[in-house]
Amino acid sequence: MSERQTQSPAMPPANMPPDMPPVAPEAGGPAARPPRPFHVEEAVAAAIMAALCLITLANVLTRYLSSISLAFTEEFSVFLLVALTFVGAATAFTRGHHLAITFLADRLPPRWRRWQRRFALLCALAVFGVLAWQGALMFWDDYETGVTSPGLGLPQWWYTLSVPVLSLLVALRIAQRLFRRAP
Repeated sequence: MSERQTQSPAMPPANMPPDMPPVAPEAGGPAARPPRPFHVEEAVAAAIMAALCLITLANVLTRYLSSISLAFTEEFSVFLLVALTFVGAATAFTRGHHLAITFLADRLPPRWRRWQRRFALLCALAVFGVLAWQGALMFWDDYETGVTSPGLGLPQWWYTLSVPVLSLLVALRIAQRLFRRAP
């Protein structure tokens, strides 16, 4: 008998997150997942990925057809990758799929495990709080000194402003996860 056949209808499949219970199966079919709520971070991440692909494609085609590189694409690509990293972190914390090494935590009693997860979230909140603060200092320094970007000569603070803003977004998502009531 296969693994799916041995599971009772009340048990979620092995690959389904524990906080997402299955919907009743339809006429003997597999359990369907309930629709996930829309998160703006996912749409932003998709837009950033699309922009990265288009910028890279334009640079490759231009270099192939004319032997001239579009130097500014590196500047935009680096900025978009940094932004994508923060947006991805916010999405991961929202879903509870952030990076975690749980070998020891999984062996704790349930009550201690909950405290360990809260402690880990508090540590992550502290890290992104410090990152937001230091990013704000970096932004202010770039703003006051008038530093410009090397590729396009744009004010550097246009790019560095994303660090504190997106760090605060991640911190907000961590706080939401931290203070959300467990089902």
